[in-house]
Amino acid sequence: MATSTPVRHAWRALTGLLAIVAILVGINALGVYVFGKSSWVPSLALDLQGGTQIVLEAQTEDGADPSTEQMQQAVTIIRQRVDASGVGEADVTTQAGNQIVVQIPGQADEETRNRIEASAQLQLRAVLYTGAPANTFVGDDGNETPYPTPDPSLQATPTASPTNGSDTAWITPALQAEYLAYDCSDPANDPANAPKDEPLITCDADGTVKYILGPVELDGSSIDDATFGLQTTNNQWAVNLQFDAEGTQTFGEISQRLYGATAPLNQFAFVLDGYVLSAPSMNGVITDGKPSITGSFTQESAKVLADQLKYGALPLSFTVVSSDSISATLGSQQLAIGLIAGLIGLALVAVYSLIVYRALGFIIIASLAVMAVLTYLTLCILAWRMGFRLSLAGVAGLIVTIGFTADSFIVYFERIRDELRDGKSITAAVEDGWGRAKRTIYISKSINILAAVVLYILADATVKGFAFTLGLTTAIDVLIFILFTHPVLQLLARTKFFGSGHPLSGLDPTALGAVYRGRAQFRDPVLTTGTAGRRNAKSRGEAARRQTIAERKQAEQTAAESGKPVTTLKEGDD
Repeated sequence: MATSTPVRHAWRALTGLLAIVAILVGINALGVYVFGKSSWVPSLALDLQGGTQIVLEAQTEDGADPSTEQMQQAVTIIRQRVDASGVGEADVTTQAGNQIVVQIPGQADEETRNRIEASAQLQLRAVLYTGAPANTFVGDDGNETPYPTPDPSLQATPTASPTNGSDTAWITPALQAEYLAYDCSDPANDPANAPKDEPLITCDADGTVKYILGPVELDGSSIDDATFGLQTTNNQWAVNLQFDAEGTQTFGEISQRLYGATAPLNQFAFVLDGYVLSAPSMNGVITDGKPSITGSFTQESAKVLADQLKYGALPLSFTVVSSDSISATLGSQQLAIGLIAGLIGLALVAVYSLIVYRALGFIIIASLAVMAVLTYLTLCILAWRMGFRLSLAGVAGLIVTIGFTADSFIVYFERIRDELRDGKSITAAVEDGWGRAKRTIYISKSINILAAVVLYILADATVKGFAFTLGLTTAIDVLIFILFTHPVLQLLARTKFFGSGHPLSGLDPTALGAVYRGRAQFRDPVLTTGTAGRRNAKSRGEAARRQTIAERKQAEQTAAESGKPVTTLKEGDD
């Protein structure tokens, strides 16, 4: 005999759920054992595990206190920098009027530290001269000798007034001597606070190339956006820029000047914190404000450069006051309290389910267990791929979801019981009850997800963890209903225990008052006393209340022909 369609659908759903679990385990296993960036434990946020604290102090050109607007803009940009590094649940605040405190969960790696601490304004300067970083020359005797400190008597003022940022008239004898003696590895050579209207001697971040750059012609505030991607023409990684209106005009004029010039005068340097991030050559006249930077980029290096260019336009320069490790503000005790609260909630739901729904309660418990597995694996993967970290607010979101999930089970099971009260078989009641319950469940879950999305967008950073876990677990809840709860009940309804309506199954038609046998057909009343009699009387009353006028007439006619009494309920009867 062929397997019925509901059974086939049930097994397909359960197989699909098993495949999803296997895929999630496989993805996280790749992150743990192949890439070494994931873990089998969800990452915890700053309030639960502590982390790194970096304090930055603002520096203005005239020494005056920075304005509130400048500080807030700086906080926004630094937070974007932190988010771009993949760190979740970071806290960026101001203190003392001129300081920004950055708190990062866990130990910040060197790349994240550099991204945060590189807080000077992004500058765009033309390249005047470049070469190897050596600050020594080889004498006639074959020995290397450092270039001497520039003679103060050397001419430091251009003989002719430079006409633009690429004019080699900027390179005076004094500047040339200073360039030769400049040591990229000397910490005393800090180009971060160099004047904007004068040429700059600096190196790239690795100290492998030394430059003489012209005055600042654009700064990072002119860059509206910076992205990275593969070019379709040569399949190389590129960084794509978008300038604002004023920057588009200025960069167009610069590109006309640099295009076709001899190297290195055809190069334009992007300078962050005084060091050259990139110095690409100009390969065309760009008047639309959308240049692309190409070269020997990898995906990671292209992303880093795009982030630096996008989030480098700070309105202030900053110095690092301190960089320390901090302990958890809430710690393991609060986490333990939250987990205990969740376990208590689960226990209460389980006890309530077993009392009210009897054996059906085990389906609720199993569904919650499967949901917990999916949620746990998802949090581990999100910690690896998105930098998500579980905060105490996120734990609260997980606990709240238990109640929402229990509501869905109640809706589904009560729909099934209603179908049983109408006289349907248990297998039919499961199918028809699901058809009615799922609409209610979908609407309810959609509202929950919408509320979570709005809360995540509008709420403070400390509440975003709650909104995120609430929305995530609500979506997983719907998935569990479709792929586990309903399919399992479809299969169990065809077993002897549930299909026969055993009193302990939670689907006993007699206990539910299911005396209706079809249109105008009722089970004969059984005259008993005591508790059973009261239950039968209640069942007869329930059936009578569900009759239509036509059904009442048909029942009276049938009873008259058979000579049996009929249970009816007239209008106004209780």
